[in-house]
Amino acid sequence: MMEPRHIPVLVEEVMNCLGCQPHQTYVDATLGGGGHALEILNRTSPDGKLIGMDWDEEAILEAGKRLVPFGERVTLLRENFIRLPQLLEKMNIPCVDGILLDLGLSSMHIDQKERGFSFVGEAPLDMRMDQRRNQTAADLLNRLSAAELERILLDYGEERWARRIAQSVILERGRGPILTTEALRRIIQRAVPKRFQSHRIDPSTRTFQALRIAVNEELSNLREFLHSGWKLLKKGGRLCIISFHSLEDRMVKTAFRSLGKGGGEPASEEPVLRVLTKKPVIPSEEERIRNPRSRSAKMRCAERL
Repeated sequence: MMEPRHIPVLVEEVMNCLGCQPHQTYVDATLGGGGHALEILNRTSPDGKLIGMDWDEEAILEAGKRLVPFGERVTLLRENFIRLPQLLEKMNIPCVDGILLDLGLSSMHIDQKERGFSFVGEAPLDMRMDQRRNQTAADLLNRLSAAELERILLDYGEERWARRIAQSVILERGRGPILTTEALRRIIQRAVPKRFQSHRIDPSTRTFQALRIAVNEELSNLREFLHSGWKLLKKGGRLCIISFHSLEDRMVKTAFRSLGKGGGEPASEEPVLRVLTKKPVIPSEEERIRNPRSRSAKMRCAERL
């Protein structure tokens, strides 16, 4: 099996956003392979604390290996970031100095074909980030109606050919269950008219994205965190969010704008955040060349008032 590779994106930009300092506590709420966490710990030496979270067991194990040298400065939790308020309360930590969310799909997910995130090669249609969850992408494809599948592809993938793909899925599963990534990819390639298939972007891209979002409830989790996650920051604490597609970025932009104009709770006209990034921060050309998977990354940052 290929050893998982993890290349964190926008590292310098994230560190500048968080303003990491010794004596402070930071949360990497989407730990992945631990690349951002490693840099946070280096920059908060000798006594800065890091709470690392990820709901993927393999991510926790991989990051744990990298962060062993930091000993008790690190706490790792196999949890989804929407559980952060309850976890901090349990740890008797009322608030923290910074929170990072990197919403991208980890390289280890893409490279490990058996997880079913990639449409390259044959693998089970799984796509669960947390394998304790019951529902896989195959379960959705083989259970939902054509209308429900179309809605998922439209809402989460912004797929132009959502109806044709959904109808093709229904037709194909009438012959037998759709269980593999390659089977789904063939369905999509037949459904999307050849003249509209790009040589640069595989026609399966948006459908696979949409199914992954649906399986893991990614947008609803982000929406819930944006609603109240800022309350976990100390005054002057910073929230940094990296997104990788337009749906997430619009949600973050809208939430930050609202909270910067008095949209917090309890209802108040007073702003609770100061937006530090008027426009999203994107990778440099050098980083995009070095790490092509960073090309769609956008980072936004805000500070608790």
